[in-house]
Amino acid sequence: MKINELKELLDEFDDNVRFEYDLKKKNWFNIGGKSKIFYKADNLKELASFLKKLNNKEKIFILGAGSNTLINDELFDGAVIKLGKNFNNISLLGEDIIIAGSAVLDKTLSDFAMDKSLGGFEFLSCIPGTIGGGIRMNAGCFKKEFKDNLLSIQVIDKIGNVTTIASKDIKFEYRKNDLPEDLIFLSASFKGYKSEIKKIKNETFKLKTEKEKNQPTKIKTSGSTFKNPRSQTKKKVWELIKESVPLDKSFGDAYISDKHCNFFVNRGNATFKDMKNLIDFVTKNVLEKTGISLEKEIKILE
Repeated sequence: MKINELKELLDEFDDNVRFEYDLKKKNWFNIGGKSKIFYKADNLKELASFLKKLNNKEKIFILGAGSNTLINDELFDGAVIKLGKNFNNISLLGEDIIIAGSAVLDKTLSDFAMDKSLGGFEFLSCIPGTIGGGIRMNAGCFKKEFKDNLLSIQVIDKIGNVTTIASKDIKFEYRKNDLPEDLIFLSASFKGYKSEIKKIKNETFKLKTEKEKNQPTKIKTSGSTFKNPRSQTKKKVWELIKESVPLDKSFGDAYISDKHCNFFVNRGNATFKDMKNLIDFVTKNVLEKTGISLEKEIKILE
């Protein structure tokens, strides 16, 4: 649909809708162009109404913290949706179940669990991003994944229908699940186990220290670029990159991190093309040297 038509259609959402909105500051790479529509949904009722208005006539991309997203410099011809304040709620149900909105940060969930003396969430202190993004890709580290704690999720489809799905009815695999791509995650319930706060703090500190020792932090990166190719080799993806690629290779300001070669870095003014060229270069070299096809872990908005 054309901008003028959309402005008329979405007039009731005027405070929360922007057109030709710049996304560069909305992701950790600090790369990207504009989105035809940018909508910040404050609550479920408004989100459902917005989706029904669009009536599946526009492409939709849900943007969380932008911690694992590479955005094209060209205009995204669709709607980017960011979930707002009422999707940031977190609460305790009973003694060991946590209900969290999909916009809650992974670290916030970890901290909340610690405060309630619930173990099993320590690894989340090391994962950037939001609950929704973490469930979508079954994020994990230190041999733990989102699926290990998940009980159920509440979702909405692109025409505004809401439903709840039990974790046992979802097929989770390494960094993916079988849920349809058009579902938007609203909230989730997680189960922990009672533990001592001191023990949880010690485990969290140990994991964070290990992460900071081996991975770049406080720079323009989007975490792991590629998934470990578990079905093809026992080697980690960083080992394959290290033995296949000149690690000083760069395209513009897009570099391979000197701390962890599966992390790519924007050292200044890298463009989408620069970062995409680096990703493609590494993919091609690893395939040629090892015969292994790499699968991207970061999401690309084109």
